[in-house]
Amino acid sequence: MKAFRLDELEAERAANDGAYLQFVRERTMSVGLYALDAGELDPQQPHQQDEVYFVVSGRASITVGMETTQVGRGSVVYVPAGVAHKFHHITEDLRVMVVFSPPEG
Repeated sequence: MKAFRLDELEAERAANDGAYLQFVRERTMSVGLYALDAGELDPQQPHQQDEVYFVVSGRASITVGMETTQVGRGSVVYVPAGVAHKFHHITEDLRVMVVFSPPEG
């Protein structure tokens, strides 16, 4: 079993001075914590994997393809592989759990 605490993951991510911390990598999936602060721009490009975002905290909008919706704590968004997507209008620091299948990279 692998078990994680969000506060410890956030501290590790911040200590490594990056927006993304991958903390699970298995044969069929990977999981990471993605962080964007209020007002920050999301530099993402489309990925070759399907993704699921689970918003842990914060508020923003996300555009996936041609569709836009607002997200906040508890929101879940599916992004198909190869589809352009970005968080924007980030009004509260955003912390998002990201599941890639197959694993990213």
